[in-house]
Amino acid sequence: MQLGRDPGLRERLQGGDIALDVETLALDEPVSRRLRWQRRTLATAVAIGDLAGVLDLTEVTAALTRFADHALDLAIRTAIQERTPEAESRGFAAIALGKQGSAELNYSSDIDPILIFDPATLPHRPREDPQEAAVRIGKRVVELLQARDADGYVLRVDLRLRPSPEMTPIALPVDAAIGYYESQALPWERAAFIRARAAAGDMALGRRFLDAIRPFVWRRGLDYGAIAEIREVSRRIRNHYASGQALAAGFDLKRGRGGIREVEFFAQVHQLIHGGRDPTLRAPATRDALARLAEAGMIDAGEARDLADAYTLLRTIEHRVQMVDDRQTHTLPTGAALDNVARLHGLDDGAALLALLDEPVRRVGAIYDRLDDGATDGLPRDEAALVEALAAAGIDEAAQTATRIAEWRTGRYPALRSSAARDALEAVLPTLVTALAAAPDQAAATMRLDRLLEKLPSAINALRLLQAREGLAEQLVAILAHAPPLADELARRPALLDGLVDASAFAPVGSVAELVAAMQGGDAGDYQARLDHVRRVVGEKRFALGTQIVVGAADPLDVSAGYARVAEAAIETLAAATIEEFARSHGAVPGSEFIVLALGRMGGAALTHASDLDLIYLFTGDFSAESDGAKPLGATLYYNRLAQRLTAALSVPTAAGPLYPIDTRLRPSGTQGPLVVSVDSFARYQREEAWTWEHMALTRARPVFGSAAARTATQAVIDAVLGGERPARDVAAEAVAMRAEMARHKPPAGPLDAKLAPGGLVDLEFAVHVVQLTNRAGFDPHLDKAIAALAEQGLMSPAMPAALDFLTRLLVASRLLAPDAAEPDAATCALIARAVGAEGWPAVVESLATTRQEVARAWALATGASDG
Repeated sequence: MQLGRDPGLRERLQGGDIALDVETLALDEPVSRRLRWQRRTLATAVAIGDLAGVLDLTEVTAALTRFADHALDLAIRTAIQERTPEAESRGFAAIALGKQGSAELNYSSDIDPILIFDPATLPHRPREDPQEAAVRIGKRVVELLQARDADGYVLRVDLRLRPSPEMTPIALPVDAAIGYYESQALPWERAAFIRARAAAGDMALGRRFLDAIRPFVWRRGLDYGAIAEIREVSRRIRNHYASGQALAAGFDLKRGRGGIREVEFFAQVHQLIHGGRDPTLRAPATRDALARLAEAGMIDAGEARDLADAYTLLRTIEHRVQMVDDRQTHTLPTGAALDNVARLHGLDDGAALLALLDEPVRRVGAIYDRLDDGATDGLPRDEAALVEALAAAGIDEAAQTATRIAEWRTGRYPALRSSAARDALEAVLPTLVTALAAAPDQAAATMRLDRLLEKLPSAINALRLLQAREGLAEQLVAILAHAPPLADELARRPALLDGLVDASAFAPVGSVAELVAAMQGGDAGDYQARLDHVRRVVGEKRFALGTQIVVGAADPLDVSAGYARVAEAAIETLAAATIEEFARSHGAVPGSEFIVLALGRMGGAALTHASDLDLIYLFTGDFSAESDGAKPLGATLYYNRLAQRLTAALSVPTAAGPLYPIDTRLRPSGTQGPLVVSVDSFARYQREEAWTWEHMALTRARPVFGSAAARTATQAVIDAVLGGERPARDVAAEAVAMRAEMARHKPPAGPLDAKLAPGGLVDLEFAVHVVQLTNRAGFDPHLDKAIAALAEQGLMSPAMPAALDFLTRLLVASRLLAPDAAEPDAATCALIARAVGAEGWPAVVESLATTRQEVARAWALATGASDG
């Protein structure tokens, strides 16, 4: 028909011109008619090229897909311009799924886009809600593509792959769509997004959306749960299309056993299992995916070739079927119609076609069915059988645990009420029970798991993760059983579990610069969003560091330094963001800048999971200057308000969680003085008025925010004061009095209090500071370097470096594993012993006693109280 309508097309085809640029045809026609004409022209040309053997399957599907992208993009631009002619066509995008997404469209394929829009940039009419505008644009796009007239139609459009299609509008706000895939998406949607692609409209918006949901699709660990997810979809397809499963006339080439869909699903299963770790396996096109999986050794190379060959044949025959009257079918016809399809493929009759398909179809079905090999059964539902199974698994209180599992199964908590969540629970229950059986305190671990499930907004993704990564359930139970602070954080923020999926969670957290880059990343559009993003990054990093202690993946000294780098990066990121936000209203103070000085454990870059941050805020320049913004402030008031905002940014909890308790009492004049003073005022105070305890704190001071010049100037003040520009005082006597006062008000919390117990870290720190100040030597904010320098000069016992390491390891580990400083259960004692490098718990107790004695002697020697 199209050849008769367009003689020029006949001439070009006779001349061998198959690869037509149809986008240039009929440009003077209305868009809808132009696209219909282009589509019919392309389909005719491609069909002839296909039948003539000029175009192979890849070229055929690529040409059809290019046109679909072109048509969809033109329809979007037209729909926007019809409503807002002067506006730029942006803020509206189509995400191609299925065969359009993988550039594998066939002659009569639907396209299955998801339509998203950005309310902030989508053009709309005055007083029109962006959501209403987006829906109208979406409806017009569908009308342009799908409406029929004498020239036929352009493309069939199926929008049912969007989230909850029965409830949601046809175009979704991008942030709402991202939120859905992060928290509520169903298993089959992961497989659908393997082939997702920004295809039309605002491509930057489409890519932003796909980048945001990438973690939903590609789990960073080995995702063995993907097999069960896709196999369940396959079972439903086989049941629904039961009549077309066997190879014969009427066979469903797409959905039948051994058909096209099973080749696609086979590739997608293995992509989901391994693609999180190996991005090269994320090829959208089925045959490309099979080839890459085989190259990576993830599937058998022979099976990959058989599947690819079968796929090529099945798709080619599918095209032959669809060439007849442009039918949207995947089913082999019967009778004479089957003979006609066979002849299009160069065969004698339908029997020859079935014979050609027989071996490939049987081979695909056999390979695909083996995906079920090794599948495990779940736990019994019968109460008595469940109790028996739990007891056999090693659960001590099997009856009580069975009752709790029964409550989870009945949807006791909102997160477990959907069928998808309960299916995910059933899949992971055997693994969880095995892990709980190995816990030192099964009841406590089960109770904390119950609390986690209670707090989850949606359990589906968390349970999938536990099923996906081998060993993750054991790590979770170890956290629940041994580390109450981490268990509490996980209950508040279940998304922290995602951080354990990738083995890189057990690597060092990176440098301060790398952490700052992560905290400055993301798509935070305003100040509050930036605060939330930083909180999420800090929470993930701190949780990962704590987990490294639990699983024995890192030395507590390295973890302590990692905690400090995370905190320093948070200070740098939030200080910069707060200054920028504050300047919007008040401008900047000319010739002046803000400085953050860290003291205590933060100054020494050795935090624990529970550390607060001791900070002093300073500013350079003239205190009498004034800011240059729309609402000018004097320098002192300017920086005090700025510092209040930074303190709030660092400490006030938000929906994304808390950061750090901030302690600013070490500032000049303590709580009686202003929150921020100039560097000159700080220097004058330290030289003339500061007390011994303030100079002791100054030994661990370290600038952590400010320009290089400002940090150098501040450090010069510190060095001068510590070097002798300070009041003459009896440092030892005042330190003794101060330590006694501290002991009265802050006694040790328990026998494992490595910080406050006599001979603990506080005594060691005091001894170091007294020796430093009295000898004007060994100054370094990092306590290990200071002790090493003093020991090298003969001013401290050579046993003190080892004492510092042992006490620090014990403090960092106990803050997580024994936060009450009491002796924990035997299994947790073993974890602490491993963390401090001891052979067992008796060795920990012995080393602690010996170390405390050595530190007590060093303290006595430093203060002259005794020679020990």
